[in-house]
This record gives sequence, structure tokens and C-alpha cells, in this order.
Amino acid sequence: MLEIESLSKAGDSEQERRRREAEAIYGSDEEMIGPEGMDWLKLEQEPEYYTITKLTPGMRDKNRVNVFLDGRFAFSLDITQVVEYSVKVGQKINDERLAQLRKASEFGKLYQRTLEWTITRPHSIREARDYLRRRQYKRKQLNRQRAKDEKKPLPEIEDEVAQLVIDRLIEKKYLNDQKFAEFYVENRYLRKGISQKRLKMEMLQKGVSPEIATAALEKIPRPEDEEILKVIAKKRRKYNDFQLVGYLVRQGFNFQKAKEAVEASKQDDGFWQTM
Repeated sequence: MLEIESLSKAGDSEQERRRREAEAIYGSDEEMIGPEGMDWLKLEQEPEYYTITKLTPGMRDKNRVNVFLDGRFAFSLDITQVVEYSVKVGQKINDERLAQLRKASEFGKLYQRTLEWTITRPHSIREARDYLRRRQYKRKQLNRQRAKDEKKPLPEIEDEVAQLVIDRLIEKKYLNDQKFAEFYVENRYLRKGISQKRLKMEMLQKGVSPEIATAALEKIPRPEDEEILKVIAKKRRKYNDFQLVGYLVRQGFNFQKAKEAVEASKQDDGFWQTM
């Protein structure tokens, strides 16, 4: 027993001697303080900082501002975002802040492009979502090609950013299903003619609710009698009576009304010259 205890103490002494030698060279855990009083263990965990060194107007779009970090172009923001995020020359930002600003940059560019598309005519909310999905798909396709060309990929369009664009357009009233439905009823096939049934079906396909579609049809007058005559005027020379009635039914008109309209059109000798 005495011999075992002696060996154990000898082992402990050797381990202690090595610990003291290591502390003499590197310092103890409590002494890991640099010459300026910094805790070097904590320093390794500090986030990396970048400095905004320059802000310049966009080349193609003067409403955007190019942001340079440490002398190199990093991203662009629109002017309102520069103010909103208090972006200034000399400002230091960490990785978290950089990610936030890059996301804002992608939102700003996507919002501007979608706004330009939206104001060409009224659009439904679903149409806008489909537009953004097409842009997402095109970006993926472009990045596949850039990967083949060994070029740096462009940022993917995230679903979250696309939804923020939709929300902002709704908030600013650029997207409004009610206004879209009224525009659609008033302008769809205005000269050619269209049935109310088909108008409603098309609006539903574009994401308009049944209630909004019905309200638009009630608000904007498109009398079936007038609409069916427009269609007959366009298709009379192409179809015989039987075929024309079938065509009108496929376009959403009532069978009996289509049959009566075709018969009535033949009795009006001056009908075709006036249409």
C-alpha cells in the first residue's frame, strides 16, 4: 500500500510541475489579459466590424445609393432606406447589421421593379405573386448559368422578401382586388363582347374572391343582350347558326338566349352593316 501511495504522489508532483511550467510561459486562466487590459478569449468571440467608407449615387438609378465598405462596393439602397436605416459614412457595422442592410437592399430593388410592373395597369394580388414567382425562377436559372460561367451568384429572391413587397404594395394601395375587378369588368373584351359568367370565372382564376367579382359585375354595367350581339357580330361569318349557338354557349351565355339572339340577328337586314 505504501508503495502505491508513493507512486501516486510522484505522479501528482510531476503533473503539478508541468502545470507550473505552462503557466510560467502562457499564464494562468485568470491571467489571459493582454497588454491593453483586453480579455483575449472574449476578443476571439467579438463580431467582425466593417466601416462604411463611401456613399455614391447609383449609375442607372439616381434614386439609389451605392454603399462601400472598407473601400469596396457592398450593396445599394434607395434614398428612403438610407434615411430609414441611418446609413452614414464612417459608421461601423457588424455581420448582423450587414445582413439586415443586404436584405433591405434586395427588398428595395425588388419593390421598385414590381412597382414599375404594377402601375402599368391594375393587377390582382395573385397576379403580383405570380409575377414575383417568375422573377424567383428566372433568378435561379440565371444563377445556374453564372455557376457554369464561374461567376459569383446573385442573391436569391427569398419568399420572405417577396411577401414584404406584396405587403408594401397593398399598404400603398397599388394592389387592390376590388379596383382590379372593376377595371377588369369595364375593359375586358369591351368591343368584342364577353358573358358575365366568363368574366366572373376569369376574375376567380386571378385570385379575386367571389364576393368582390359579383360586386364588380353589379357595379359596372355589361348587359348580356348587348354583349352577345358584339360576339355575334365578330363570329357570324365564321360559323353557321348551329355552330354559332354552340360557340356562344361555350363563351358562357345562356343557351336559350344565344339561340334567340342568333335568330333575331338574321331578321335585322341592316344589322351587319351597323356593327
